[in-house]
Amino acid sequence: MKTLSTRLLLFMLTAISKLSWKKLYKLSDIFRFLIFDIGHYRKQVIFSNLKNSFPTYSDDTIACIARRYYRNFTDIVFETIKLRSISKNDLLGRFELETELLDHYYAQQKNVVVVSGHLGNWEMLNLFASAKLSYQIVVVYHELANEIFEDWFKKVRTKFGTEMVPMKEAMVRAMAPREKPFLFVLVNDQSPSPDKAYWTSFLNQDTGIFRGGELIAKRLNAPVLYMGILRDEQKRGHYRSYFKLITENPKKEPTNNILQSQIEYLEEDIKRQPDNWLWSHRRWKHARPQNLLPFQLRQEIKSE
Repeated sequence: MKTLSTRLLLFMLTAISKLSWKKLYKLSDIFRFLIFDIGHYRKQVIFSNLKNSFPTYSDDTIACIARRYYRNFTDIVFETIKLRSISKNDLLGRFELETELLDHYYAQQKNVVVVSGHLGNWEMLNLFASAKLSYQIVVVYHELANEIFEDWFKKVRTKFGTEMVPMKEAMVRAMAPREKPFLFVLVNDQSPSPDKAYWTSFLNQDTGIFRGGELIAKRLNAPVLYMGILRDEQKRGHYRSYFKLITENPKKEPTNNILQSQIEYLEEDIKRQPDNWLWSHRRWKHARPQNLLPFQLRQEIKSE
């Protein structure tokens, strides 16, 4: 019965993906009203995250950001459904991408590690990058528990050639040979295991950061770029993305320096467009462990 209901839902999603953008955004507005205005989906999480991140903002300002976030969230949901049937030309017209840094490294046939956060529609950018760039796009992701859903979304994510890598295989797959230079992309601003995280201050809160991006960058010794994604506030469903160089020589960087640079760039983008980030995620569900040893020291003890 679960399999049948899942397949029926995916049939409906595929049908929805064929609607015009105008009709799609009408559905997004209805969905926003139902889950946020009526259902109050994760309202406490969203407001708590916003208030803790912007302690000087008034209640009215926080409420305004939350309302704009609600539309951002449901738009991303329906835009992602649309990717199932989107044409290449339609997709290419919805993003502006600054490619100067990428062009520079591709000319040298260099692989690049890209770190980012859940800004704008990161799923659409993944598809856009594989349709637009000469690089092989390799994206680290969390597999879905439901195999039928996983297969449906994986077909969406890979329709223009993206290689999807489960997080548990990230290090091994990062070292695999490929026919052309690749971008190894990690959207790594979710909540990691607290005892394995790098801990720092992010949006006025004690925050754990996944270490994988830095470890992979050091192993590859490939240039590391931060990727920002900004929503076009004048044109619904349009975005602009850009890159900032973090380092060209990861092996020479002090431990955690890459992670700290990424989180500072991400914080700048969130402050620039506060409704453009994933506020409904329980980002700060873990506290910093007491008596946590510095990462390098823990590694030395472990190796003895």
